[in-house]
Amino acid sequence: MAQPVGINSLGDNQVKIVTLWSVFLLGLLFHTQLALMPLFHALPIADAPAAPSIESISWILWSMLAFFVVPMLMMVGIVFINTAQFRKLHYGVTIVYSVLNFAHLLADLQVKPVYWYQIVLMAMLLLIGWLLNLVSWRWLKFKTDYKLEH
Repeated sequence: MAQPVGINSLGDNQVKIVTLWSVFLLGLLFHTQLALMPLFHALPIADAPAAPSIESISWILWSMLAFFVVPMLMMVGIVFINTAQFRKLHYGVTIVYSVLNFAHLLADLQVKPVYWYQIVLMAMLLLIGWLLNLVSWRWLKFKTDYKLEH
């Protein structure tokens, strides 16, 4: 008989998913850090004729915030919510992130010059995302028809 999954006894799939999301978020942070490293060596990070105002890039900042916050919310949900509806939502989110990661990898390949260290990191994040898709699919299909025993 399957054991109840709660905050004190997460299922194997849930532990794997939280771990994969954590690794993914660390990779995203490192992706950003790699892009900023030239600043620490007095090198420019963008070839722009004029610096944009913070207001003109606010949509980018809000998008980045959302891209980081959603996985954090998913991890909290995985720990506290084990319903079929949440598992479906979570699996859908992982698919959206895989599509966005693939698009981002393609966009990074268009940047001239190509920064291959970023490409390798983005490819690794894409592979982690695909693994997250697989484990999320397994969690989605996992039977949770258990009864609490006293």
